[in-house]
Amino acid sequence: MKILIYILALSSLLFANADMAACKKCHPVISAEFETSMHKNSSVYDDKVHKAVWDLHPAKAKDDYKCAKCHTPNAKTAEQQHVGISCINCHTIMDVEKHAQSNKNIYSTEDKKFYSAEIGRENEKVHYKKISSMFGMSKTTVGSAYHDIDYTNEKFYNGQMCMGCHSHKQNSHEFSVCETDKAGAQNKESNCISCHMPKVDGSATTVRLSAKHAFHGFAGARVNPELLSKHVQLSLKKEATGFEVVINNKTPHNLMTHPLRVVQLRTTIIRDAKQIELKTHTFVKVIGKDGKPAMPWAATEVLKDTMIKANEKRAIKFEETLKNGDHIEVKLGFYVVNPKALKKLSLDGNKELEKFTILTREYFTIGQH
Repeated sequence: MKILIYILALSSLLFANADMAACKKCHPVISAEFETSMHKNSSVYDDKVHKAVWDLHPAKAKDDYKCAKCHTPNAKTAEQQHVGISCINCHTIMDVEKHAQSNKNIYSTEDKKFYSAEIGRENEKVHYKKISSMFGMSKTTVGSAYHDIDYTNEKFYNGQMCMGCHSHKQNSHEFSVCETDKAGAQNKESNCISCHMPKVDGSATTVRLSAKHAFHGFAGARVNPELLSKHVQLSLKKEATGFEVVINNKTPHNLMTHPLRVVQLRTTIIRDAKQIELKTHTFVKVIGKDGKPAMPWAATEVLKDTMIKANEKRAIKFEETLKNGDHIEVKLGFYVVNPKALKKLSLDGNKELEKFTILTREYFTIGQH
């Protein structure tokens, strides 16, 4: 009975008291950003990669969709599965319950109570009310008529509220398929939110104008990767014989955490109007079983791991001798899906997924200081 009451209360909160249409009325800029995000498009209906993996999952035959708690937490009906993750899902996370296989979001059941973060308001709880002054001739309002705002939840300041879904995932073999270093969710200054939701120009709401707001498109490999480029730096060091390119990963987690991702360093020397393409260096984490690559649910071991690690400076050496006047172009980019896995996932021919996306690019000239 308690479980039923909890489900009914949560369902009422998510779908009756505040829906996306209501959010758009006061948050048009944020809503427009959110529409393009992978949170909004996290379901099998909108995410081609997620659907391709689910189509091969042995649980599909039983219609036992095990990914719903994070990919479609609202889903009670087929129609609701299209929603993916809603604004309300994230803003009602009260706590995160830690488990070995994967963590669990604990949602608030208080009617119209939303959590948010704003530096300087850490001790505030804003309730909607109307204020009259001058004998009722002047009326103003405080807060939103759609929801109250609780600014006191520290997890919205240090990034812990993201750890319900983005911490780790073990399969049935107790093998960790993917994991995000917990160091990225510890302090206010630098965490998941400050990197993936950087401050951008524009008002967060029409009720209270502001110069900037947290980006709700959620910068990542699939959407707005350019916003993450400042967290990765490239430098070049000329040596007597050859040179090295240093990749400085300033993030508190592997440069790419998803096992399907592939990172590449591509380097070109431009000399006397000729382009000399050097060896491409690939960084990847391959999971598998019995010494062969395997899908996430079947994997039991890491077969290969050359991915750039958290806060690592990786020096890549080249034997080519540089000359004065040489121009060197260095590109660090990635594939959303390992090109070797596209066919197995029936995603070959998909131009978006076959595309090499440049994360950051630098140009160096030898002989100039």
